[in-house]
Amino acid sequence: MILLAVDTCLDACSAALVEDDRVLAAVSEPMHRGHQERLAVMVQALMTGAGIRFDQLDRLAATVGPGSFTGLRVGLAFAKGLSSALSLPLVGVGTLPALAEGQKGFVAAVIDARRGQIYLQAFRDGRALMAPDALSVETAAARMAELAGPGPVTLIGSGAPLLAGLFASATVETPDGPDPAAVARLALQAGDRTPPARPLYLRTPDAKLPGGIEPAWDLGR
Repeated sequence: MILLAVDTCLDACSAALVEDDRVLAAVSEPMHRGHQERLAVMVQALMTGAGIRFDQLDRLAATVGPGSFTGLRVGLAFAKGLSSALSLPLVGVGTLPALAEGQKGFVAAVIDARRGQIYLQAFRDGRALMAPDALSVETAAARMAELAGPGPVTLIGSGAPLLAGLFASATVETPDGPDPAAVARLALQAGDRTPPARPLYLRTPDAKLPGGIEPAWDLGR
């Protein structure tokens, strides 16, 4: 099975092409803005470099959040367009599980959500210990103290430094985004029966329509 995975949820624009358990090609470029202009060009170059045609793809994957409201929609809209054009299944992958994928022991994927909040999900040996959530730093610290237990701790993501003071010897990693190959691996593990790929928003968007009305953000419509 050949799968193309894309990620634009955080501060990178990334894509990976895998065949079964082998990574054919992967690329990731740090960026705060400009995902929309860069993603299609990146994917075309990735496919050409790997010698794979679009009609050879069997499945697509895209991260669905949490992350930037605008950024995650770029990758998901691109993947949905390819899915429709190529009649291929599309798998949505959470950003937090993708950040934690492949890590052993107790791992907390932590994204700085600004406004005194973080997006948090904790795992032990790849098994989720909680659902993804948007929490204040204080509440997240209390949740972590309950879940971590003895043993080594890994904090990964842009919000990791905000919780690092809880653990004297924690491993702290702050990548610009998840490894696109990790996104692909999770999509392959999901199998054929997956729910529709929809944005995962853990809090309401900052943007407002005239009159204070919140816009509809569901790409599944």
